[in-house]
Amino acid sequence: SLLARAKLLSTHSDAASAASSEKIWESPTKLEALPLVYISGEEMTQYAASLMMKHWVAPHVDTSKWEFYDLSCAARDATGDKVLADAVEAGARCGAIFKEPTVTPSAAQVASMGLKKALPSPNGAMRRGWNGVTISRDTIHIEGVELGFKSPVLFERHAVGGEYGAGWREVGKGRLITTFFPDDEGAAPCIVDSRVLRDDRNVAVIYHNPLDNVADLAEHFFSRCLDANVTPYVVTKKTVFKWQEPFWEIHKAIFDEKYKKKFLDAGLLDHTHGELQHLISDAATMQIIRWTRGGFGMAAHNYDGDMLTDEVAQVHRSPGFITSNLVGKTADGVPIKEFEASHGTVADLWHAHLRGEPTSFNPLGMAEALMGAISHAAALKGGSAVAAYDAYVGALRKALHNTFRYGQGTWDMAGKEAGLTTEDFIHKVGWRLGRYLAEQIDVDVGVTPDPKFGRPSVMLRRAAQKVDMDKMEAMFQEFDTDGNGSISLTEFEEMMIKLGLAPLKSTDGP
Repeated sequence: SLLARAKLLSTHSDAASAASSEKIWESPTKLEALPLVYISGEEMTQYAASLMMKHWVAPHVDTSKWEFYDLSCAARDATGDKVLADAVEAGARCGAIFKEPTVTPSAAQVASMGLKKALPSPNGAMRRGWNGVTISRDTIHIEGVELGFKSPVLFERHAVGGEYGAGWREVGKGRLITTFFPDDEGAAPCIVDSRVLRDDRNVAVIYHNPLDNVADLAEHFFSRCLDANVTPYVVTKKTVFKWQEPFWEIHKAIFDEKYKKKFLDAGLLDHTHGELQHLISDAATMQIIRWTRGGFGMAAHNYDGDMLTDEVAQVHRSPGFITSNLVGKTADGVPIKEFEASHGTVADLWHAHLRGEPTSFNPLGMAEALMGAISHAAALKGGSAVAAYDAYVGALRKALHNTFRYGQGTWDMAGKEAGLTTEDFIHKVGWRLGRYLAEQIDVDVGVTPDPKFGRPSVMLRRAAQKVDMDKMEAMFQEFDTDGNGSISLTEFEEMMIKLGLAPLKSTDGP
């Protein structure tokens, strides 16, 4: 059961953080209980989330109205996936959802876990059940800490349609006809496509892109860009995929009618000649690399949005430094929002933890998701709950960010020598949160920001461990043309141009 798993994880955390002598202050009166759906997953992220709940939430928030659903593979298998259906129903009813990363088991995992059958990703059921419109993914920024983009980058990924819901079948030679039959029985069917397949082996694929909710996506996108003071771009491949034209047309019509003047008045179209600009998806992949100043937003179809936001994450530092928020709505228009981290369950750290090795998992993405879900629950409640929870979330974010700024971050940000383990970092944030909520002055040793932690080395990233340093050295020698052990400006310019990374003189972007 979820309770048993929580007790087991609590035992792990108690043993791991026993060395900490800093007592976490508990609020004498906890914040009002609000309806919220909490979906738990597994592995390292589930363990870290249990610590976050223990040290950040339980001392200050009444969670008696929270509904907890266990979407571990074992729980889904044992219930025949009824737990997923229950979680979707609860999310539609409550409107505010926090989801830990979950595992969609591979064939090998189905066998190793002893599951009855393969389990699909829960995301499709959630997007359908919550009338998903868009998945908002934004860069996370910590004042005083340099990451990838200097200013915020916003992204809207159409939450439905595209390849993810495709039907397919492997077929041989023959004729393939796709026919549409209208719901109106008085209307005649029509052939969407007809073609002759001449190869012995073919894969026939069909999918569609719903358009009814694109207007809602556009409204959400433009309003968010305006609030964040960033320049909007709409991304498609409509020059080749003509069926993507309506996505652009809907955005353009809404922008011109409702938002253009506001963006002009804010000076946010100075680099786009006073118009909403369309970007071909190929160009967007290059601009994301080049526009490191940030200050832009993009809206795209489902698949393009998935790929491009992965690129945004890598430029900014890693998937742990961008948010992921599914936005849907009830039949009467009440917003449903589900918040989760953009990364997976971090299985390698979990296995290290099980081996008894120290780990240092950075929970920033999950923390932002938890804060987002809590804030949305308060917004749905309204009244005094909004101000009360805004103060709590503000204090938690301040405690989290300051812990990084003070050089007490996880290993990926502060290095092994100064950085903290998973348990000690989460405990330190909880301790600092308690002091902020109690309005006490932070008197921790070394609390002034240390400049050396303001620009974490890329060599601290876990991804750096996978880099072939011998090949890196060979590349360096290729561009160190005079062999003096350093790269001059001229050599650097040649390298950037050859690698296709040189910034262009274009004025149509941030």
